[in-house]
Amino acid sequence: MWQLLKQIATTGTPTQRLPEGDDAWRSEGHSIQQEILDVLGRALCIREIDAGSCNGCELEIHALNNPYYNIEGLGIKFVASPRHADMLLVTGPLTLNMKEAVLRAYEAAPHPKLVVAAGECACTGGMFKESYAVCGPLSKLLPVDVTVPGCPPPPIDILRGILAALRVKRTTLKP
Repeated sequence: MWQLLKQIATTGTPTQRLPEGDDAWRSEGHSIQQEILDVLGRALCIREIDAGSCNGCELEIHALNNPYYNIEGLGIKFVASPRHADMLLVTGPLTLNMKEAVLRAYEAAPHPKLVVAAGECACTGGMFKESYAVCGPLSKLLPVDVTVPGCPPPPIDILRGILAALRVKRTTLKP
């Protein structure tokens, strides 16, 4: 304990500057919220499905719920059932074990439904595409509206993909 206290006392304050952040999207927070209300009339509900990933993409998706991004404050929330979802956010390559579950979740989601493939594995199959246990990318099973490439994609790119899918929904709902 004393060694730790001694190290704390002898260590000086950090002199490195903080990196510049990309906070331009924060100024659009109100317009994002209004856009969601214009399209849906309520919060955007997302069901996240792990189709066999390494959990790297899930960690980035969970970061969207932290106070920095605060997507629930923008009117976007995650739900436990696909029956309550407007959008399916799928990560990972489509494994044989999850193929039926992903298809059932898609069929359970009400119309009009959106599908976002997040991460390189969901978009292309990634490094697992040649595996005997993988069916391939998500687009082999479901119609994918938006893909978010990256391994794993940063939270801001996932948020941009979600908003792009919402804009796709707006164009399909217009008479």
